[in-house]
Parts: sequence; structure tokens; C-alpha cells
Amino acid sequence: MSQVMKAEKTTFIGENFLLSGDNARKLFHEVARDLPIIDYHSHLPPSDIRQNRKFSNLYELWLEGDHYKWRAMRANGVEEKFCTGDADPYDKFLAYCRSMPRFLRNPLYHWSHLEMQRLFGISDLINEKSAPGIWEKANEKLAGEDFRALGILKHFQVEVACTTDDPVDSLEDHIGVNKSAGGIKMLPTFRPDKALAVETPEAFQEWVKRLGNITGKEIINLDDFLQSLDQRHEDFHQAGGRLSDHGLEHAYGGVPDRAVAERVFSQVLAGGVVSSEDAHAYKSFLMVHFGKLDASKGWTKQMHLGAYRNVNSIKYDNLGPDKGFDSIGDFKQGKELGSYFDQLERIGAMPKAVIYNHNPVDNYLFATLAGNFQDGKIPGKVQFGSGWWFLDQKEGMEAQINALSSLGLLSRFVGMLTDSRSFLSFPRHEYFRRILCNLIGKDMDEGLIPDDFSLSAGLVADVCYHNAHTYFGFYEN
Repeated sequence: MSQVMKAEKTTFIGENFLLSGDNARKLFHEVARDLPIIDYHSHLPPSDIRQNRKFSNLYELWLEGDHYKWRAMRANGVEEKFCTGDADPYDKFLAYCRSMPRFLRNPLYHWSHLEMQRLFGISDLINEKSAPGIWEKANEKLAGEDFRALGILKHFQVEVACTTDDPVDSLEDHIGVNKSAGGIKMLPTFRPDKALAVETPEAFQEWVKRLGNITGKEIINLDDFLQSLDQRHEDFHQAGGRLSDHGLEHAYGGVPDRAVAERVFSQVLAGGVVSSEDAHAYKSFLMVHFGKLDASKGWTKQMHLGAYRNVNSIKYDNLGPDKGFDSIGDFKQGKELGSYFDQLERIGAMPKAVIYNHNPVDNYLFATLAGNFQDGKIPGKVQFGSGWWFLDQKEGMEAQINALSSLGLLSRFVGMLTDSRSFLSFPRHEYFRRILCNLIGKDMDEGLIPDDFSLSAGLVADVCYHNAHTYFGFYEN
């Protein structure tokens, strides 16, 4: 990454992009820039890493599966066939480049130019005129062995890439990668959202069957179900997994009631419909069970809360989920999340946790709630997570850093992640590092913190790399 930066010649994203003073620039260039990446939350396809995927063209690497880009293209009047449809890959790429001048002040404008510069050394402004040359130059490099999936990870100095995996997913790809001598850890993350989905009986029944198949158990009651989930949690642990994750509208608090959970599970397994109150009670019980599992193994529980998903029902019916039709939600968060953590605390099963809010209104809520469950033993045991989804842009990152700094300890923060399905998203770590260094450097300039480079350098290095290296336990046997 650093060699590309030294060689770049551009009037837009230069070496001091986002860095407004000498202290900020020194912190970034001397401390943050060349640190390895621990990407502890992504949606990269494990099979692409295991198979060391070779990308046929820039569309496959850059635009395939990226709902951020599709969403912006639609807003610019681009037809669906150029987003998720069956248009030719080059025509889709051209439609994106043609739209780029309209993206000024959208983070995609920054990210897209960073992505082209950092991997391919292409510093042209992206537009319809430059598109053919960009396509040709990038595809020429993608034809080389160094630009396959593993080569791209190495280029960006990725040490750890954590994927997001359903309990019924195979772990063979993770095991295969970690047995190789490639030097990159690919670790699974246990995301059991479908175990909670009792509102959709048919889909739930099908998922329970798949869980039974992968564990070799016939699941006919709640005990069988929990035992199968426990087995998969252990399988993930043996494959190197040290994280769970839950993508929920809100947490589920309240005192867990096993009798209600047993009744709900049996009822739904038989095809019955349950009330919202019973569904809530079932989810509260199961979430406490998942908390116990995480705590027993020293895992970290991630909770991504507040997304309002699949808002456009016609688009969901026609295209499916994760196509760019989701929004920030206005769900109530504090009482349920606090109650959930309190239940775990009361039974001695509060794991390490990272909580991510989707609504910026909840920044101070999440930052203060994390402080209620620190244990005085593990530094930063409960983390207010980085800006997520619609908040992982400059303003959102700055707001999260400022809220955490004001109400907690920035020095113990585990830093940034990509949350992406694209191998070209790793410059988001650089983007975050530049923003962090700029904030700290400005504080030094203004006398808000001591003008002591070594003091600030330690904080920056910890947040960008060392805290994550220590906190998650990825390097422990």
C-alpha cells in the first residue's frame, strides 16, 4: 500500500488526503499507514478465499454484489438491469463510471477512487471518458496471479479476515485456508439469526432440518435444538472462530422463560403461528443461551442493531434481500439492550461484546450503555462499535469516535472493519485511519491534548491494530 502511495501523482487523492496538519500527517504516515489489517467483520465469500478466486474482469471484483453502489446508481436514474440485472458486465461498469461525477460528496466518490489507486495504481478521475482506460488497465492486472483473492488480501496487508456464517454453513473453506501456509487467517463468525425467526414457520422448519442434517441429529424438541446449536458453536470454535454476531432490529430483554420457549419451538416446528409476545419471549430465552455459549469460550458477541430491512416489498419480492433497499430504523434500543446484558450479568455469563448502532441518534446511548458492563478486568470489555452501514462514512466515523471519546475510552477501541462483500473494500481501513489521525492531530494542534507525539502515536497504533490483535483472541490456541 505504501509503495503505491509514494508513486501516486494525482490532484485529487494525494498522500495527505483528509490530513489537515503536520501532526495529523505525521501520525498517519509514520504510525497508522503501514499497520496490518485485522478485519474482524466482513461478508466475504469463504469459498473465494479458499479457491483463491481469479476475477475475470473489474466488474466481478468491484461491482458484483455491492448494494452501496447499486443504491447510488438507482438514485442517479440508472436502470435495474445495470445494477442487479443481466446487462453485460462492461456496460454495468460503464454505467457506474458514468454516474461517478454525480456522486460528489457521497462517500462512494472517495472510496471508489481510493480502491482504484490502492490496488491498481490508477489515479484518473473516474468518469465516462476515463472508464475504458480504467477497465483495460485493471483487467490487465487482474489477469496476473498476484491479483487473485489471496494476492489482494496480501496486498492490503490483511492478517485476519473474519467472515459471517450461518450455523448451517460448512466450515471446510475456513479449515482449508488456515491449514495452508498462506499466512492469512480466515475465521468464521457464528451468526444464528435464523434460529430466532419463528415468525416464518416454513422457513424456520427448513432451517431446523438443515441444522439437524449438519449435526447428524433428529431435532424434535427444544433440547435437541439447543444441543445442535451448541455443537455448531463448538465446531466454529475448533475452526478458529472467536466471534458471534446478531443482526437484529433491537435486542431482546426480559427474564428468559424456558417453558414458553419450549412451547413456542414445538408450536412453530408443527407449523403453528405464535403471538408477538411469545416470539419475544422465545428470542429472549435463546439470546441468553447464546450469551452463555460465548462467555463459556471467551468469545466476543457482536450485535448489529437497528437496520430497517427490505423496506420496498416489491423489490424484495423480485430481487431478494441485500439489494440496497434498507434504511436506518427508529427502533427503541436502550431498555431492551440494557435488560439483555443485565440478564447475562446476573448469571455470570456476560461475554465480551461489540455493539453497533444504525441510527446516529443512538450514539450516546450505545456509548454510555457499554460503560455499564465493563468488569474492571478486561480493558474495553464492552465496545461501542465503529460506524456501521450508513454510518461508515467520514461524518459517521467522526461522530462515533467523538461519542466514544467523550463517554468512554477511545484508547481501548478495537477500530475499523469493512462489513463488505468486496475484496476491494479494504481501503476503508485507510479511510478510517486518516480520519482518526486527523482528529487526534487537530486536538494536538489546538492544545486539547498534549503536543506529545509518542503519546498520540501509541493511541493511534492501538486503535488501528494492537487493540484488535489482543482483544479478540485470534492468535491464541
